Amino acid sequence: MPQNLKSILVAAAIIQKDNKIFIARRSPHKHLGGLWEFPGGKIEEGETDEECLYRELQEELGITINVKEFFMNNIHNYGNITINLKAYFCEIKSGEITLSDHDQYLWVLKNELDNYEFAPADLPFIKVMNAN
Repeated sequence: MPQNLKSILVAAAIIQKDNKIFIARRSPHKHLGGLWEFPGGKIEEGETDEECLYRELQEELGITINVKEFFMNNIHNYGNITINLKAYFCEIKSGEITLSDHDQYLWVLKNELDNYEFAPADLPFIKVMNAN
């Protein structure tokens, strides 16, 4: 890997409720603004994937979650940065959704995910979910 290429670990929550999946749209002023994603964030040093998801979803959405199981990971190169995105199936334990990093959220059926323009690193998750 070239020395100037930054690589980060990121955790994403695939939150499920009543056969629907939670998706959030990145605010326009953010990197990849306007694209949909499964919420989450950078895993900080010394933090487990689960701890990251608890922290990020509390910060970004105001909710507490249960991390149920690991789904899959995807390594994606955005040119100037490579991310190792680790996705986990989750459920909301408590709290009301309030947006801080996103400008919109939806609950959609699995087969509706293709109707939204997602951040490139999230696309393999949708492909695998729709294949099952």
